[in-house]
Amino acid sequence: MTLVDSFETERPRLLNVAYRLTGSVADAEDAVQEAWLRLDRASTSEATGEVTIDNLQAWLTTVVSRLCLDRLKSAVARRETYVGQWLPEPIVRPMDPSTSSGSEGMDPLASIVQQEDNRFAALVVLDVLTPDQRVAFVLHDAFGVPFGEIADVLDIEPAYARQLATRARKAVADPPPPVDDEEHNAAVGRFLAAMATGDLDAVLATLHPDALVMGDANGTTNTAVNVIHGADKFARFYLGLLRRYGTDALSTMRPVLVNGQLGIATYGWDGETARTSSPPRIAGFAVRDGLVYATYDIANPEKWSGVKLPDWPAPTR
Repeated sequence: MTLVDSFETERPRLLNVAYRLTGSVADAEDAVQEAWLRLDRASTSEATGEVTIDNLQAWLTTVVSRLCLDRLKSAVARRETYVGQWLPEPIVRPMDPSTSSGSEGMDPLASIVQQEDNRFAALVVLDVLTPDQRVAFVLHDAFGVPFGEIADVLDIEPAYARQLATRARKAVADPPPPVDDEEHNAAVGRFLAAMATGDLDAVLATLHPDALVMGDANGTTNTAVNVIHGADKFARFYLGLLRRYGTDALSTMRPVLVNGQLGIATYGWDGETARTSSPPRIAGFAVRDGLVYATYDIANPEKWSGVKLPDWPAPTR
């Protein structure tokens, strides 16, 4: 097997590691590509006896993890001036893969979103962790990387790497439990149908009591700047938007797969005024106890690297 073949065998796993660590498609792809460049350089050094790679998988995982740690630290700095909430980058595909741009079978991200750990709500929870905690927790609990190797990534002692993972587990102790696609689809479908009626009680009946709304636009358009907590505020927020935009706005929505589960995409619409118009946006959902628990409005074009829909605007960077 050639070096290229060996790397391509590892690529899906490395993308999975990198996306789970960073919550960013663009950063994950960049980290994996940089790992290949470093492997190519290292292979030349290995041929001259300067470098020896005994375990390719471990070597690549360490390289990708260090690159992702740098990106996580950079993201922390960017958030200091970020307007509103920060959400992960979604991986979005059409409900019908045959309409996707490119071949779904060749898409290395396609298999990533089939894993429960990469559901959108699960990634949102990870954002409460520090970069070091996230690396220790994800590498050990999701990918089984020994603490000795994690310590090398973080440049700390193994015992401290273990402590970081323990603290991370406590911080993310109560995420929305994963639900199967049938339950997810039914709950989201009931919510959207209730929204179409415009009736407050009908919408409330589809929402979890602790339901929340999170929006990510970084000031590029209107969204929920602060997290909206509670079913009543959730319902009134969305019904208020419906009154502003009009029921025609619902007709612009298209069902899509957001990290493998039913979500919504809209290519935007032009109202009579700027206030009644909207740019494109993606909405993901979390479901708990058969009810909609959260909606995630991703309206910042910088977060669209993983959106692969026909005619969807290119991400901005």
